[in-house]
Amino acid sequence: MHRDDIWRTIDDERASLADLLDDLSPAEWEVPSLCAGWRVRDVAAHLTLAHTGPLAGAVAMLRARGNFDRMVRDSAIREARHPVGTYAVRLRGMVGSRRRAPLVSDLEPLLDILVHGQDIVRPLGRTRQMPTEAAATAATRVWTMGWPFHARRRLDGFTLTAVDHGWSVGRGPQVAGPIGALLLLLAGRHAAVGELTGPGVPELTARLSAAVR
Repeated sequence: MHRDDIWRTIDDERASLADLLDDLSPAEWEVPSLCAGWRVRDVAAHLTLAHTGPLAGAVAMLRARGNFDRMVRDSAIREARHPVGTYAVRLRGMVGSRRRAPLVSDLEPLLDILVHGQDIVRPLGRTRQMPTEAAATAATRVWTMGWPFHARRRLDGFTLTAVDHGWSVGRGPQVAGPIGALLLLLAGRHAAVGELTGPGVPELTARLSAAVR
């Protein structure tokens, strides 16, 4: 995707997710998301931190004693103390801006909004369509970036093939499905495994089950 297309998609996804957040009930905000230990409100709060500047980021890292994962989690939980009505407003306020958090590319905000949008809606029994070209672009980013997902190592030995896009990576028994489901798999979410087909699925399911024991 061209850079302008990436940011246009980010804007569209932020705006549409803000509309969805406006529709959540008080109980839905407290539902556990697909992110372990995070409620829906924690994920929404995290997405509003995409414009964190270098100074604020450095302070948050110091508070987390240099642990990046702890910094991300603690920052989201602190932000989640704000009234839930503020998150949609803040997401809409980001539309049109290309500001990024320190040390990330244009693709990280795209990846964040696509995956975290699913982290929110799937446990609520709601649906949210992923744009296929954007999902394929994000999937390639996850496959090639290594940390923090280590997708290539975790999914070594399988060929991942999208049934709704020309995207395919890996070698081995085929695991096929919608590109959105494959993106979630790459990002460490197992909620979409039921959407996958192919000769590699039994082995993949066994591997994923063993990993969470």
